[in-house]
Amino acid sequence: MAHIVTLNTPSREDWLSQLADVITSPDELLRLLDLDQHPELLAGREAKRLFALRVPRAFVARMEKGNPDDPLLKQTLTSQDEFITAPGYSTDPLEEQNSVVPGLLHKYLNRALLLVKGGCAVNCRYCFRRHFPYAENQGNKRNWQVALDYIATHPELDEIIFSGGDPLMAKDHELDWLLSQLEAIPHIKRLRIHSRLPIVIPARVTDGLVSRLEQSRLQVLLVNHINHANEIDDAFRTAMARLRKAGVTLLNQSVLLRGVNDSARVLADLSNALFDAGVLPYYLHVLDRVQGAAHFMVTDEEARQIVRELLTLVSGYMVPKLAREIGGEPSKTPLDLQLRQK
Repeated sequence: MAHIVTLNTPSREDWLSQLADVITSPDELLRLLDLDQHPELLAGREAKRLFALRVPRAFVARMEKGNPDDPLLKQTLTSQDEFITAPGYSTDPLEEQNSVVPGLLHKYLNRALLLVKGGCAVNCRYCFRRHFPYAENQGNKRNWQVALDYIATHPELDEIIFSGGDPLMAKDHELDWLLSQLEAIPHIKRLRIHSRLPIVIPARVTDGLVSRLEQSRLQVLLVNHINHANEIDDAFRTAMARLRKAGVTLLNQSVLLRGVNDSARVLADLSNALFDAGVLPYYLHVLDRVQGAAHFMVTDEEARQIVRELLTLVSGYMVPKLAREIGGEPSKTPLDLQLRQK
């Protein structure tokens, strides 16, 4: 049986305490997991200078002690491979660093992304925004108001996406204010929240948040970001059940990552675990070519083969759409469509 780290977990509502109870040292993380005798893991400690290590103990509790290949650890631990300058990779792979107004990205015709907060509960090493200038796009009421004014004057917008960082880093009263402003704009019909917090710290799904989303006139969707079935626990399943009862549509997007989930069997286990939790697999993204993350890349042909095999293991409605995002394109690009266009 796997030896899992035992940690004291605060109560369900105490998400801020869990958020503050965070590991920022690679050495501490490896000691906690009995991996501090692995020189190849210790060799990557200096990559925290490129992108800070941050992982809450609530998430570390799901990692397997003594396993250097633990899929949750590999997503969060610094690596010496991050120092490799890879050709074709950039610090702005999706061409996002020229927003229309601070913190607002109007990338697609009918929907815009509001970067609600710049921080995250966990720093994923493959993050496509690891170089994003959050200092110039701060999540505060002044910038939010400018963004809301833009949204109000663009009737082609019918959906707003709360993104980040992680938008659920905002406190409940801040989200309540934002929701109220959006609800007052007649042409906005839907709110989509892209967040990793409900899986990293399920306690973030507070009674107040659930109640506020249930009361909204907007159709609310939560897009989780989960890459491996080991991330899912009972606390997450309980949180999803409460949101589903409140009428929130629950989806998931994953990133295909070398050494983490680049296997049809692993993805099948993830799809089954998601569906059992009431969450529908939505997108499987190939890696965005962000500088510092090339070691996670899975080739397009490997990705297609994995999804072809996945189709034989689970029902079709449990197979996420394989896609990539290309800077400047008006939508995500399915890989099979991209193949025909060549």
